Parts: sequence; C-alpha cells; structure tokens
Amino acid sequence: MTRSTFDIAAFEDLVHARRDVRHFRTDPLNEAEVEQLLALAHSAPSVGLSQPWRFVRIVTPALRERLAAHVDDQVAKAGKIYDGNEDKLYRSLKLHGLREAPVLFAVYCDEGTETGHRLGAMTMPEARRYSCVMAIHTLWLAARIHGIGLGWVSIIDPATVDAMLEIPENWRCLGLLCLGYPVSEEATPELERRGWERRTDWHSTIVTR
Repeated sequence: MTRSTFDIAAFEDLVHARRDVRHFRTDPLNEAEVEQLLALAHSAPSVGLSQPWRFVRIVTPALRERLAAHVDDQVAKAGKIYDGNEDKLYRSLKLHGLREAPVLFAVYCDEGTETGHRLGAMTMPEARRYSCVMAIHTLWLAARIHGIGLGWVSIIDPATVDAMLEIPENWRCLGLLCLGYPVSEEATPELERRGWERRTDWHSTIVTR
C-alpha cells in the first residue's frame, strides 16, 4: 500500500479518540461484529509470527459476577496505599465495567506456544507478551472505529483469575477486557477529567545520551 491509500488525518483522530471505557451501556453487541474485531486483533504483529494471544470469553453470569467481585476486592486492597484527598478521589473512581459491558474477555499470552519456532523469543521471551499487547491495542482501535468501547482491567490477582477459568499452565494473564457501547463519547481520558493525572507532553519521554 502507498501513503495515499490511507486517510492520515482519520487515523490520527482515531488514535486521539481512543478511550479506556468504564461506563458501558448494556445493549448487546452484534456477534458478527465481535468476530470481525477479533479477526483484526489477530492481524497484529507478533514476535516470530507466534501469535501467542489467547482470548477467553466469559459468558456465564455467575462467573462474570465472581470476577467482578474479585476485582472489587482487589480495587479495595490496592487503594490502601492512598490517604487524604487522594484516597477520597480513588474511592470515587469507577475502575471497571465488568457487570455492565455486554462482552467480556480474559486475555492471555501462551508462553509455551511452538508457533513461530521460538524465533525472537529465545533471548527475550517477554516479547511474546509484548505481541499480545499489540493485539489488544489493535482490538482497541478497531473497536473504536465501530463505535464500541474497550476497558482494560488490570487490578486483578492473576492466579485467582486463572483458577476461576481453569487456564493452562503456560498461559499468563494480561487482564480482563470489557467491550460494549460507551455511555458517552469523551474527548479527554476519564482520569484526566477527574483530576487523577494529566497526559504529559510527548517530548518529556525522550532521553538523550
């Protein structure tokens, strides 16, 4: 493809419009659309073409509630490091949409996969996890194009989630993904709107030696 094939401005708008969504409508998603999003995620780059991502869909209401209760517990434990106004703000934040989002996945990295013949992963085995993150980000952007929001929930105890889902030994949990239509469209990240943190200027991330 040539540069002229792409709408550069539209892509830039897409990147800036991506949000980590916590407030979901309960409207169901079209299953064909969900399949399309997963197919796009599967097109992400991966070390050695190993494609190590594994998406585990949660469909049982009781299991969803167990996961939501687990995350609620982890949120409370994680919040013990805060005090004063920071603690008050932390307690007011909505940090997941596990109960409302119509589609829920646990996403894993298969660190024992033989696909790709371990190319690129012999010296940096963590590159498989980086590949999975690329798949998640691809899914995130693809969902945004379709007007669907994604929330990445990382306040979990992986071992507890693994036990709930009966996950194979070589799989490593990267989090829970909530998919659904957002309650509202927002131009600014929620944590910035609520005063938790501000996005830094990209120049501040450059280190020269």
